[in-house]
Amino acid sequence: MISSCLVCTVRDCGRPLVRTQQTLVCAAGHAFDIARAGYINLLQPQDRRSSDAGDAREAVEARSQLLSLGIGQQIVHQVGTDVVSRLASPASLLDLGAGTGELLAHIAARASVDGIGIDLSVAAMTHASRQHPSLTWVVANADRRLPVQDRCISVVLSMHGRRNPAECGRVLDVKGTLVVIVPGVHDLRELRAAIGGRELEQDRVPGVLSEHEEHFQLVHRTTLEEHHRVERPQLLQLLRGTYRGVRHSAAERIEQLDTLDVTLASDLLVFTRR
Repeated sequence: MISSCLVCTVRDCGRPLVRTQQTLVCAAGHAFDIARAGYINLLQPQDRRSSDAGDAREAVEARSQLLSLGIGQQIVHQVGTDVVSRLASPASLLDLGAGTGELLAHIAARASVDGIGIDLSVAAMTHASRQHPSLTWVVANADRRLPVQDRCISVVLSMHGRRNPAECGRVLDVKGTLVVIVPGVHDLRELRAAIGGRELEQDRVPGVLSEHEEHFQLVHRTTLEEHHRVERPQLLQLLRGTYRGVRHSAAERIEQLDTLDVTLASDLLVFTRR
């Protein structure tokens, strides 16, 4: 099912999109095909910096495999439980930087939602649409104007992904909620120490609060953690699948990686509109 909240992304258009067989069409006649995998590509040429934008297939597959082994799953479930507890039914959800689609799918399995996942990566949206075809998956640039109607969304999610406060404020309804999840201070601290030689702690929360203060007010904050004993193959997947990636400058230390106790940590921030 394709969400009725989507709008045309052709410059200066923005009209609602309506499904006609395997195509989405606006009143001006602009058409977007639904890919065989099930996602919709609304990315315009001016919205991409390269022909292969977003996360590569290898990064998407690494994250998916880690989740299938339970690595990261606890935090996804905790975030999902928090979001479900805040939902009125039915609700419309928008997930920015949706990645594998696991979080949005987890919520949709537990609540009546019209779910839209947006990601710049075709590989990510291909994966998500194949795994969770009942939801709407869109290739678009969340840094630009979101391809969603004004006041059409109940909850916007951003888990370790893109953030666009002004656009989130536009698409959220009057009582809407914004949920932002960023890597916590202790996230992958053991792996960072093994690769970089020290645990560089970075608190991302003050920056998030600062960039959202014009449009939103914080109503809830919590830190989520999970701990795993991780073998070398999964450590390499963590490097491929996280925001850090595999650094060639650390090749020698990566080669020496062995079984490691690893902490995953995220700060969950819940905002309401001002």
